[in-house]
This record gives sequence, structure tokens and C-alpha cells, in this order.
Amino acid sequence: MSGGGGDGDGDDFTRGVEDGLRLSKRLYFGKDRSVAPPKPVTPMEKNTKKRSSCFLPLSPMLYAVIFNPGIVDNPDVPSYQPHVHGRCDPPALIPLQMNGIDLNLDCYVDTAFVTLSASWRLHCVMGSAACDCRLAIPMGGLQGSILGVEAQEDGGGGGGFLKPHIFTLTIPQVDGGSNLSVKVRWSQKIIYKHGGDFTLDLPFSFPEYVTPAGKKLSKKEKIQLTLNVGLATEIVCRTATHPLKEQKRLVGKLAFLYEAEVHTWSSSDFVFTYSVPTTNAFGGVLLQSPSSLTIDQREMFSLYLFPGPHLSKKVIRKEVLFVVDISGSMKGRTIEATKNAVIAALSKLDQGDSFSIMAFNDQTYLYSSILELATEEALKKAADWIGINFIPGGGTNMSIALDQAIEMLSGSKQSLPIIFFITDGAVENERQICEIMIKQLKNQGSDLCPRIYTFGIGSFCNHYFLRMLAMIGRGHFEAAFDADSIVARMEVLFSRAASTVLLNIAIDGLEDLDALQIYPSVISDLCSELPLIVFGHYRGGFPDTLKAKGILADMSNFTIDLKVQRAKEIPLDKVLAKQQIEHYTSQAWFLQDKKLEEKVAKMSMQSGVVSEYTRMVLLETVQVQEKHASTSSGTKKGSIEKTEMIKVLQRVGVGFGNLIATIENTPPGYEPKLPDQAEMLVRAAGNCCVNLCGKCCCMCCIQACSRINDQCAIVVTQLITALAFMGCFACCELCCGGQG
Repeated sequence: MSGGGGDGDGDDFTRGVEDGLRLSKRLYFGKDRSVAPPKPVTPMEKNTKKRSSCFLPLSPMLYAVIFNPGIVDNPDVPSYQPHVHGRCDPPALIPLQMNGIDLNLDCYVDTAFVTLSASWRLHCVMGSAACDCRLAIPMGGLQGSILGVEAQEDGGGGGGFLKPHIFTLTIPQVDGGSNLSVKVRWSQKIIYKHGGDFTLDLPFSFPEYVTPAGKKLSKKEKIQLTLNVGLATEIVCRTATHPLKEQKRLVGKLAFLYEAEVHTWSSSDFVFTYSVPTTNAFGGVLLQSPSSLTIDQREMFSLYLFPGPHLSKKVIRKEVLFVVDISGSMKGRTIEATKNAVIAALSKLDQGDSFSIMAFNDQTYLYSSILELATEEALKKAADWIGINFIPGGGTNMSIALDQAIEMLSGSKQSLPIIFFITDGAVENERQICEIMIKQLKNQGSDLCPRIYTFGIGSFCNHYFLRMLAMIGRGHFEAAFDADSIVARMEVLFSRAASTVLLNIAIDGLEDLDALQIYPSVISDLCSELPLIVFGHYRGGFPDTLKAKGILADMSNFTIDLKVQRAKEIPLDKVLAKQQIEHYTSQAWFLQDKKLEEKVAKMSMQSGVVSEYTRMVLLETVQVQEKHASTSSGTKKGSIEKTEMIKVLQRVGVGFGNLIATIENTPPGYEPKLPDQAEMLVRAAGNCCVNLCGKCCCMCCIQACSRINDQCAIVVTQLITALAFMGCFACCELCCGGQG
């Protein structure tokens, strides 16, 4: 099982696919070949984007993991293959030919639950050999959450592993020519667009070379879609990329089916767009009683509010301050992408907006001590300032930057003050920063106190600190795990802030409930590009309606009645699982609450959504022959399924930051690797670490050996060889009794 979220893993993966496509040219399919061989990527295509993006999977894919290129051959029609010397490092990844694919989509409110069933054939490895196979599933951006995996090859086992945006799974030792069936379940968000459209976007675009090599082979693709918006209202279907046949239509519910025999697999993603026909803001409240297995035995509710087309037109004027980390770890591609992202965000400010920029490391650097109007001349001047002053160096002092930012934006009367806080690091006093921000924002005493939007880069920053900071400041949190995604993810975050339409939201009607808890405890503003979701637990009788109140762009008051209904056909606990786990984890980190950590772990195990307090386990299910009682005709035998744990996977959460990496100014995505000498020593040592209980070849020893020069490495290698020879001689003497 392998995977990861760093740039290095991505580069190894894409380099492996590139090598795999070259290796696949060795395959011969005879005259019945119905699809063209893989086309090489042209130099122009490589230069249009980063090279690696040409080979990242855009659809569910399965790859043969090839270390030894000599096993590459058609298992059905063996052909003469010239001998290939050496091994592939990283291993080549040959895309497998797909036999069939089936997508089942269950959509509730703003979440889609996807079940993918597909089969592939290991068509590129000779029948007498075997290799690992690696599954890759794009999950609709960073909002996806893997829920489970099953893989079968004549009854074999399966497991799962999570990357930031691509799920990967390595299935060990599959025989050449085998058919491999995989079932993957995940959840992802339905995108709410400005103007009132909902869009479901699923990866369903397959490269030509995964089409099976045979004209007579049946190729079937199927998509089944059910939709429940949670409202007693009509649903209007806008567009669909694939020809859907309507199977059922009820108030607030729809069902569709697409099924087709195809010559080649789909070349476009599955995109389905629908809307609720209303011009005003709309929403509702769903209630659900706990099951006997639910961790929290209180009643659950979820309130959701959509702005609608009319409310979306009234955008609030903004005062924006970009607070950008320029410590030493931001060097290289990270700072360049951050520059481009901030300049792109500045260019989207409206003429009535004002702005400034603050760079910080150990100290702060201001573009302007007062906010300037976003004129064309001012924006050009700001871009020049960014180019000169965004020079990475020094440490990370978040406190001084945030304190100064709050002070700059205090006292606003007619514009919404927004702080964009961007960092790739973690600091020791993060809880203290949150406590200070709570006090400062509370002391503002104004309807227009500063909002805080946070943006984390890489995995060394504390994502839960940034989530908590955004919640305290009624803003939103977003993250980019590599330099290539910084501009796109920053655009998403800035678009949310720029489209704020309703401020200081409060919910009336919950006063008489017992044991009430609401998350988030500080309700964020409503923007035109994201619905507002508030959930909680309670005891007592819930009212028939709730009122949501807020302040509009013109500073007038806004009120909407939200009807309450039972979520009879909507699995509310599943819909809210990921959001609950993220909020509870942030609270558990901030409060250092062990009981809340235990609650998150139990919720994670029950829902299948990964958390910081649980680990994923690879299980293997095998058929075991079992003897039963003897009869007159002989001993009766039967078979049972036996499940065994074969591996505990590394943590798939983002963690709580890395203070050491921040202090050492380690760039995001950097993964230290053992130098060549240490790797040689580890290989030569074999199992000595096991035999000596780890006392000799520990990590300290390996790191020490990594610092020796070449001459010393040679001496050490010769010494180990001599000791090995002496060990063999002693063994021979013992076995042969000293005879020649």
C-alpha cells in the first residue's frame, strides 16, 4: 500500500505513468486490435501546464505496478520480447484496460454519495508472472471523503488509502491476465453556483488506451442518479453531459438512469446541473432521531440556507487586507504561486472596494498603512510592491501580524472588513492567538467587525488552528496541498468572501430547547457561492418553524422563515458526518478535550469518514477449508470466510501542524529521504535490526551513516562484507565439524 500527498509522490506517480505508456508499446494484440496504442505526449502539451498534470488520472484508473520490465507481455498472445536489463525506479505504471463501469449516485441536499463499481484486466503482464496493481480515484476536489473500498480477484482482498484529492490503493500480487473488480464509495459536495444552480461533477473521462483490445468485447457504462433536495418544491433539470432517462419524479425528488453499450469509454466527465425555481433565498430545517448505534443520543437537526438569485445580486462593499507569510519556508514555487494568487485576487476587487497588503515573517511589512481604493493605478502599484517585497526569509510570527491587521480594520461603518490570512507554517502559541482574537472581535462591538478568512499551504501548517481562526472571525477556511493548486484554491476562497450577501446571522426559535449545542458556534456570513449549513443536537420539542435573521448589503435587516420537517428519506447523520468530524476535531484541538477526541474517533469508525484519531486498516478476506464431524460417508468439509488484518496504514489526516518543520523553514511538500550510503547500509544489514531488537541499526545510526564520506562508506561496506564472510565460515565449521 502506498500513497501520499506531497509533490514528490505526485512526480513519482506521473513519471511512472509516462514510463508505463512507453513500456506498453511492447504489447502485441494481433490483427484484432480495435483501439490505437497510447499516444505520446507532445512537447507542446508538456509545456502548456506542469508536465505532471498530463498524466494525473482524470477518471477512475487502475495501473499495473512494474518494477521488472521483463514481465511485460500480452498474457493471451505471448510474443518475442527483447530482454530488458535493470529495474524501474520509480516503478512504471501501465494503465489497465477497463471491462465495465457502474456509478451509483445518491444526492441529498448538498452532498453526493458515490458508489463506483468497475472491472479491469491485467492485460500487460505475462500469465506466469504477477505484479501489484494501483487504483487511483479522483474524488471531486478537496471536499471528497473516502468511505470504503472492496477489491476482488478471484476472492482476493482489498483496502484503502487517501491522498489530498486522489484516493489510491495498491492491491498486492495480481496474476497476469486476471480480471480485477473494485468497488469504491466516497462522498463529495454538490457545487452551488452564483444564480441558484446546483452542479454535480464526477470524474468520468477516460483515455483512449483503456478501451479493451478486441472488437467483439462488450463494453457497458452505467450511471444511476437519485436526487432529494430536502425541500417540498419542484426541481428543474438544466443540463446533463450524458443522456439521462427519467425514472421517477416526485416533489423534491428525482431519479435518472444512463446505460449504454459503447465502442469507446466516455471522454467527458459526468456533469449534471439542476435548480430550485425561486428568486428569493430559501432553505429549511431537517430533524433526525438517533439510532441505537449513534454516539450522541440527543436529537439532531440541520439548518440550511441558500441565498437564491435575488439575494446574490446585493454584494457588500469590502475593505480587504491580505496578510501573507513570507518566512523562509515559502521559497521557490510556493512564493511564486502565492504572488500570482494574491495579484489575481486583487484584480477582482470592485471599484468601490479598498485594500492593503501585509507581508510578515519575524516582523511585518506594509504596502500602505491606510486602505487604498482599488483603482487600476493602485492595483498595478500593489503588484509591483508584491514582486519586490515577497522575498522569503526569517521565521514565522503570526501574533504580531494578526494583531496589527485587526487594529488596521477596526471601526469600519459602511464596508465589510476582511482579513485574508495566508501561511504554510505552525507556531507554538496558536491557542493563545485564538483566545486573543475572540476577545478582540468581541470588544469591537460593531456589526462590521473584521472577518477572518484563512488559507493553509501544505501539511506543515495546522489546518485545525486555521479552521478555528476562520470560525472565530465568521469567515471560511481553504487549503492547497501543493504549489500547483494555490491559485485555484485561493480563487475559490476569495470568491466566497467577495460574494458575501448576508451578515451577522442569528437563529431565533431555539431558546426553549434543552441540552442545545450548535455548530459552528459562531455562524459565518452567507455568500452567494456557498450555502449556509448549521447543525446541532438538542432535547425537547422542536418548533415547527425557525427564523434566520441577518443584515443585507444596504445595512437593512433581513428575516426568513424556515420550515421544519423530519428527514425521513435523508440519512442526515451520513450527510453531516464529515462536517461534524471537522468541527469537533477543531474544538477538541482548541479545548484540548480528550472526551471530544474519543467522540470523533467513534463517529469516524461508525461513518467511515477518516479522522485524526483513527487509522485505516487493510483487511484480507479469504476462503478457508474447514473440517466438520465425520459421517458414514467420510469427513464432511466446508468453507468459511475468514477476515484478517494484514496492514495498518499510515495516518491519512492532515495532522495538527509541524513546529519543527516551521522552525527549520522546511518548504511545504518536502519529504526527507535517506541518502545513498544509508540506503546501502539498510539493504546490507538485512534483518539485523530485527535480530538485535533495533539497538544497532536505529534511525540515529542511519542518519549518522548518511553523513560519512565516500571513502568511509567503502571501508564500512568492506567491514560488513568481511563480517558476513566470517559468519558464513563459522556456520560451515559448525555444520561440517571442522572437516575440509
